[in-house]
Amino acid sequence: MIAHAWTIITFVYAIGVLFAIDHILRTRRDPRGMMSWLLALIFLPGLGLVLFLLIGKVSVERRVKRWSKRRRRISPALTDRRKTLDEAHDALDLDDLEPNQRTLMTMASNMCDALVTTGNEVSVDHDAESSFLNMSLAIEAAESHVHLEYYIFADDDTGRAMRDLLVKKAQQGVEVRLLLDEIGSWRLGRAFIRSLREAGVKVAFFLPWGLSGRRMHINCRNHRKIGIVDGRVAFLESKNIGDEYLGRKKKLGPWRDTNLRMRGPVVAQIQEIFVDDWHFTTGEALTDNRYFPPPIVEGTRIVQIVPSGPDGRAHLMYQLLFAAMSDSEQTISILTPYFVPDPAMILALQSAAYRGVKVRLLLPSRSDHYIVLWAGRATYEELLETGVEIYEYGAGMMHSKVVAVDQRWAMVGSANMDVRSFRLNFEVTAILYDNSLAHGVHEEFEALMTQSKRVTLKQIKDWTYPQQLAAGIARLAAPLL
Repeated sequence: MIAHAWTIITFVYAIGVLFAIDHILRTRRDPRGMMSWLLALIFLPGLGLVLFLLIGKVSVERRVKRWSKRRRRISPALTDRRKTLDEAHDALDLDDLEPNQRTLMTMASNMCDALVTTGNEVSVDHDAESSFLNMSLAIEAAESHVHLEYYIFADDDTGRAMRDLLVKKAQQGVEVRLLLDEIGSWRLGRAFIRSLREAGVKVAFFLPWGLSGRRMHINCRNHRKIGIVDGRVAFLESKNIGDEYLGRKKKLGPWRDTNLRMRGPVVAQIQEIFVDDWHFTTGEALTDNRYFPPPIVEGTRIVQIVPSGPDGRAHLMYQLLFAAMSDSEQTISILTPYFVPDPAMILALQSAAYRGVKVRLLLPSRSDHYIVLWAGRATYEELLETGVEIYEYGAGMMHSKVVAVDQRWAMVGSANMDVRSFRLNFEVTAILYDNSLAHGVHEEFEALMTQSKRVTLKQIKDWTYPQQLAAGIARLAAPLL
């Protein structure tokens, strides 16, 4: 009987592997990814198939069609608002733009219809406690609505403090909506969610996961971190809501994030992203005027908000980064917690260094994702050989996602430097076309370098056998990360 059952299990597993291989050969385009999945299926019996079903079978097309179908219901109203905003606050035709800035603006606009607005006030905050306090104060002062969208919302002191504030505002009659990613916030208990909903907070989860075939895979996550209050102030962040992001857990030490607080016409663009995501998730259309009050000129900053994801043009952020690196003339400074570049991205960094551009990477020396850490380290040698400078930050967890070029403009947002952020996740990035803001980001980079150790070729060549093995295994798995 046992032998018979084992034969059936083996047969079913073999059929599953064959179907997985068939899917890989027919739908995958990246040879590295194809080979990695085939090796995983062969050398990781059972586990390889489970991983493939969870993250390998990327059924993006069906989700994109569903997204597009729902978007058509609110698209006319949002298009009219964008046209009004563009006519009054468009920055693309300003005479004093630098050629490289105009090139990137035009490219982003053509690829995803991303508006470039002037008249904004932007403050950059690298301190998580300060950023959390600023958002809390803005929510405390809310009179109309509060819209929050986060990948992770934890049930800890930080999460409960934010929950209590949202409950308080909902009980005061303020409309409060909280959109969370189903996978990122999977630890959030039912009692926590119930306490929000019973107080009047509308809570929704993006792309719920389940055991059915249509919902089993966990790709296409909403990795955005944004907040909008009364349509007047917006927050675009790299941190989530939880104790660890405020440095209250000792495991990795203080977290370093880069968060933006914005006022002006740019707020309407961030509101549109939330409205779009909320409508896709719940079907509720938030197109009333109270969510889009007439923009007020609050400053002089020029900002372009770029939403990216599998619903838009493929590899949007990937192509923008290539363009940025190609146009750079003096410096490229990159801060990222998860660095898993593919050969093309490595080549772009090397080419910039060969042109004489000072290319510097600031990465964590410790990480909450060990295999990702070593996947990045596996590329160190070929980058260092071409003159790219690499620094590892050891005073805590480096979680900022920043690219600064020539101290003329900077990208700040939620996207990591990896394939998952470039191709599968829903992300949002602010491009700051402002010399003073870019210079400020550059100075923060310089300050963090003083707390970091520069990586040298000698250190790489002196790696122990376990370190070499970890780098090799991580690099082999890189296309799957």
